[in-house]
Amino acid sequence: MSDLRIGILGAARIAPAAIIRPARSVDGVTVTAVAARDRSRAEEFARRHDIPNVRASYADLVADPDLDIIYNPLPNGLHGQWTMAALEAGLHVLCEKPFTANRAEAVEVADVAQRTGKVVAEAFHYRYHPMAQRMRDIVASGELGRILHVEAFNCFPLPRFEDIRYQLDLAGGAVMDAGCYAVHQVRLVGLGEPTVISASAKLASPGVDRALQAELVFPGGPSGRVVCSMWSRSLLRVSVRVFGTDGEMRALNATAPQYPHRLVVRTRDSHRVEHFTRKPTYQFQLEAFRDAVVDGAPLLTGPDDAIANMAVIDAIYLAAGLEPRQPST
Repeated sequence: MSDLRIGILGAARIAPAAIIRPARSVDGVTVTAVAARDRSRAEEFARRHDIPNVRASYADLVADPDLDIIYNPLPNGLHGQWTMAALEAGLHVLCEKPFTANRAEAVEVADVAQRTGKVVAEAFHYRYHPMAQRMRDIVASGELGRILHVEAFNCFPLPRFEDIRYQLDLAGGAVMDAGCYAVHQVRLVGLGEPTVISASAKLASPGVDRALQAELVFPGGPSGRVVCSMWSRSLLRVSVRVFGTDGEMRALNATAPQYPHRLVVRTRDSHRVEHFTRKPTYQFQLEAFRDAVVDGAPLLTGPDDAIANMAVIDAIYLAAGLEPRQPST
């Protein structure tokens, strides 16, 4: 069987790590085309990364009969419309997080995927790494006792306020970029869908959060917290913590465990530190996506999961007195 051919929408900075390098290590896939708003930028990107074909526009890329998969790393507000365009064109889509601008748009994408029969997934790459599954399994095993509280932090410095991640018309904001991971991770270890109790935001500009904290509650009573920022006093904090009646679990850098990471579990009788493979999360993700396309294997971050994650993000914005993001026009 010939390789699945991947086209990249946009010359995004994330693309080399997220799709180009993994495709060189994963059997059965190859990156064959790219398009950008500026053709000269796409041509330079293609030269730098040995991509053989450049298409004149996003529309030309999704209409390319020689592609099987679209990787969509466009700005947040463009995710939904171009994912749906690719699905309608008969292509499978791996879409960068966040899946869409809001929950309603995520439902639209899911409906199109169901109607066309094409595979679509949100690129929460960390979820495909063994560390993420191990975290969930420890909580589900009962080793920590009854779960009392879960929390996730995703804070990093991005003081370039002209960056697209701070632009409201592109569905920017800290929750959309950093916080969507934290939301996903508390859902992972909370073993259910949370209700948002309260949230407070610090703004970079009107309507655009640079930092945010939200308080949650999970079915059965455990409390939850999400803390995220692109610019705050918490310059760098990437962790997940779970507290139970019989112990606690602390995960450092579950988002990118190909870099330094650790999983610490303390119970009444023991203390241990676990480490995991340094194989890139993106490689695990691409293997899973390939298997879903070729064999119909289930995906951990398919449309239903994406809808649930976007629902929490919308609720967090509303609790913080902000509007959920809207698709770009």
